[in-house]
Amino acid sequence: MCSSLSMISSLRFVPAHKGSIVGEKYNYREISCRGRWMIRMSARTTNHGISLEPMVVKPPSHPTYDLKGVIKLALAEDAGDRGDVTCMATIPADMEAEAHFLAKEDGIIAGIAVAEMVFDEVDPLLKVEWLKKDGDYVHKGLQFGKVHGRAHNIVVAERVVLNFMQRMSGIATLTKAMSDAAHPAYILETRKTAPALRLVDKWAVLIGGGRNHRMGLFDMVLIKDNHISVAGGVTAALRSVDLYLEQNNFQMGVEIETRTLEEVNEVLQYASQTKTSLSRIMLDNMVVPQLNGDMDVSMLKEAVELINGRFETEASGNVTLETVHKIGQTGVTYISSGALTHSVKALDISLNIDTELALQVGRRTKRA
Repeated sequence: MCSSLSMISSLRFVPAHKGSIVGEKYNYREISCRGRWMIRMSARTTNHGISLEPMVVKPPSHPTYDLKGVIKLALAEDAGDRGDVTCMATIPADMEAEAHFLAKEDGIIAGIAVAEMVFDEVDPLLKVEWLKKDGDYVHKGLQFGKVHGRAHNIVVAERVVLNFMQRMSGIATLTKAMSDAAHPAYILETRKTAPALRLVDKWAVLIGGGRNHRMGLFDMVLIKDNHISVAGGVTAALRSVDLYLEQNNFQMGVEIETRTLEEVNEVLQYASQTKTSLSRIMLDNMVVPQLNGDMDVSMLKEAVELINGRFETEASGNVTLETVHKIGQTGVTYISSGALTHSVKALDISLNIDTELALQVGRRTKRA
């Protein structure tokens, strides 16, 4: 590793200006270091946290998320109260080795920056080299990176590194496919993420070419069906939100969920008569499955035409890789899909010291 790489392990996510990556002290950028892709930290700061150079996919902002703490928890989960008893029993403490990352299927790689942080947490002396970077395509059988150092520490870090990378790469791969199919609409994820992995899951969506919806309950007003029911209807809910934001001097995006064309019209009528912070209308479950397996998007298209560009629009419900193209042709601004993160298929990746044997086995099982 470059000497400054170890500083990434101290990265803690703190409040930042909208649109900027967050961090306590350091700005990091991607450089080519002796022919390999690395993450390098530099001590430039801004009043709003830090920002990344364009070559690095920025993690989303979060005011309290501690990525280093999440990594420590993942390692502690593995180590328990005894540590890696198998490594201690089989691997001499001073033995060194080199292990190679192997893609066992085609996809978009994601999580390289997180992998760097895990290795550095386990052993700052481990040397990591990459032939690919986050967001790059990898094909089955490709060796796209390697790590060298104490064998014991490589094996200790292996599963945690792969757990992050496989999940993030699976999310990025599906996001890329859905983003391409959704064009010209933009694809969004939802809050249906793995508990405590919200930032990591949403980072993978960005790496795959998607965009982030709200990070949590704190950074955007999203008036959903239950809020509307309790508030007494669409108009009452919007009026309450506008009053709350004005009284507290908050400025943030406001979105409201609509389920019928009548609700869309009610929102538009309120907005035409009242100064409002509303910025986006969600068109929920307006994509209707047909008996022949097709999807009827006529209701969604009519809603988009009613709104006529006065607000951003977001389609949700019945969004799959098979339906997203047709939905994207209706004119909606965004399409949100919980499937990007709540039922992701991990991308098959391995980290092997005996790479030749791993390749032999992979070819035998059609996984390399």
